[in-house]
Amino acid sequence: MIRRIGPGRPWPLGVTPDADGANAAVHAADADAVALCLFDAEDRETARLPLPHRTGDVFHGYVPGLRPGQRYGLRAWGPFDPASGKRCNPAKLLVDPYATRLDRPFTLDPVLVDHDAPNSTDTAPLVPKAIVEAPPNTPVSWPAQAGHPRLPHPRRPFDWDRQVIYELHVRGFTRLHPDIPEAIRGTYAALAHPAVIAHLRHLGVTTVELMPSAAWIDDRHLPQIGLHNYWGYNPVAFLAPDPRLAPGGWDEVRTAVTALQDAGFHVLLDVVLNHSGEGDELGPTLSLRGLDNTGAYRLRRDDPALYVNDAGTGNILALDRPPMVALAMAALRIWAERGGFDGFRLDLATTLGRREDGFDPAAPLLAAMQQDPVLAERVVIAEPWDIGFGGYQLGSFPAGWGEWNDRFRDTMRRFWRGDAHMLGEVATRLAGSADIFAGRMTGSRSPTSSRMKPSTTRRTARTITTATVTTSPGTTGPRAQPTTPRSGRRGAATSAPCSCCCSPRAARRCCQWATRAAARSGATTTPIRRTTNSPGWTGARSIPVSSTSPRG
Repeated sequence: MIRRIGPGRPWPLGVTPDADGANAAVHAADADAVALCLFDAEDRETARLPLPHRTGDVFHGYVPGLRPGQRYGLRAWGPFDPASGKRCNPAKLLVDPYATRLDRPFTLDPVLVDHDAPNSTDTAPLVPKAIVEAPPNTPVSWPAQAGHPRLPHPRRPFDWDRQVIYELHVRGFTRLHPDIPEAIRGTYAALAHPAVIAHLRHLGVTTVELMPSAAWIDDRHLPQIGLHNYWGYNPVAFLAPDPRLAPGGWDEVRTAVTALQDAGFHVLLDVVLNHSGEGDELGPTLSLRGLDNTGAYRLRRDDPALYVNDAGTGNILALDRPPMVALAMAALRIWAERGGFDGFRLDLATTLGRREDGFDPAAPLLAAMQQDPVLAERVVIAEPWDIGFGGYQLGSFPAGWGEWNDRFRDTMRRFWRGDAHMLGEVATRLAGSADIFAGRMTGSRSPTSSRMKPSTTRRTARTITTATVTTSPGTTGPRAQPTTPRSGRRGAATSAPCSCCCSPRAARRCCQWATRAAARSGATTTPIRRTTNSPGWTGARSIPVSSTSPRG
């Protein structure tokens, strides 16, 4: 029985247990008071403990006897005045922004919205409860960490020129695989299964990029049309793996990532830090909105009841303010250290560099990432745009970071759609997109890449290869020579005869189509000799090259 709560410490944020209890600290600038609410296994609220001290905007207290495994949430008392941007409402149980594990996934419900604060319904039955976890330096949290080297793996440096990046969804990639035990299908545990690793090796990829894995919620408009957010691009708890993907928590994530790395793959994570799943002014109150709405989000200057929407998702996080920089850095560090990831792909990265007056290449979060010893050794790939003013920032991110090239993406989309006049541009793009930010989008630092979202049917991943430009006597255009070896039959290393094909049948069909399309468009063809030790590959191949193809 908890009889008292002491002053505790303002740092670290979150609930941090020790031998005698746990320290609780919550940043809540909009609130007048914050309480730590404890729940039992039947989801009943057993205690509501006001945090007795406030240091700056951090409420804190020490709870004797609080142990790992305890389920908890937060409540905040303060002004509810949407017109001024403040939305404190103690009827809304809030998820700790620094929670590292949740007991269930988020479920969208109209009750979670706070339009009528005085008559609000208690949302505790609808909101996931955070789970107190032991510190990460104890054996309880690190069974898969023992002896694992600091990443990126020193034996396998990340060579930009030789990467084939394969994007996959943890659930979708493994959910129906017949060789994986049904109990673990659709989870991180399935990624460590030998059948998955064997398949990735057969594809010849070098890097696996996992789609977002932080705990997320459906977008507000989706249930109305019978849909759900499947991809995970709507996070609420940035430091907690989604229970649907990792029911075993961080241990399960780390075990899967380690298995992939031990098999020779780099492992990257798609991270969404530009917005939260609380959405626009009509969205649910789940975490940051009820604690520090005016500080966590960028509100419109002309109407603080509304949110700036540079991400096209209803809100954006104010990542130039110290509390939000700290939260974003904590999220990146935990996925790097506890998850063991080799690096990150930053969704809508322009938003991460925005200040009040627009994008700044020296913005606080971008600067913090470059100087942080944990993140400085990781691979970082920026998606260099958002939909706000001045949102297209290709070429503006820190040296050493990769950037997705949307022009390559659009070219490949038109190519697969069958636009014959695009053949020449395809050849140019496969030659390395040397006409766009030469030395930045190609070469040793950044890949030329496709930004296509995976489909839910046949193609479930994005494959990116980089290539070098070569010429031969008698030719006038660039040619694509893939530099990344592919796996042929029986594991034999091969050189793909056609950069857009991965099987003899597909290559024959592609090149037959290309020849006919080239004849219709008037493009010329340049013969390219390929060699391989895989049956079915002989002779010269052609890639159409148009001397008048657009290069912009």
